[in-house]
Amino acid sequence: MTIKPFVAEKPVVLFLCTGNSARSQMAEAFLRKHGEAHFDACSAGLAPKGIHPFTIQVMNEVGISLDNHRSKSLSEYLGKVSASHVIFVCEQAEQSCPRVWPFALNTLCMPFPDPAAVEGTEEEQLNAFREVRDEIEQKILSWLENETGE
Repeated sequence: MTIKPFVAEKPVVLFLCTGNSARSQMAEAFLRKHGEAHFDACSAGLAPKGIHPFTIQVMNEVGISLDNHRSKSLSEYLGKVSASHVIFVCEQAEQSCPRVWPFALNTLCMPFPDPAAVEGTEEEQLNAFREVRDEIEQKILSWLENETGE
């Protein structure tokens, strides 16, 4: 069986994180929401864990459903997707992956704190997810403005 490479009509932005459970999922969803006219967005993790339930909850709060999302391994993209931009959303992923991504026009690091690492009450944990969600959306909007001039 021959595996056909993924062919995108727009430049592909790949968000990388360790578990593909929170930050990279949020970044992918926000780029799809705000930049779908310019980019195809995807995300992956070095060791996928499944999407954290609080990620789903806080994204639903801002009207974004992650129903069609799943936690994906980086191996699903290697050799199959030619990403024009690879964006590391956690420092651990950046340190574990080559900074120069094959065929990527640009690699950069947009590190965000890991909301899943926050301990405390459920409300404190949810607030951490909300804070990271809002930071990610603002960073994506700023990045889009720089990339597209819009």
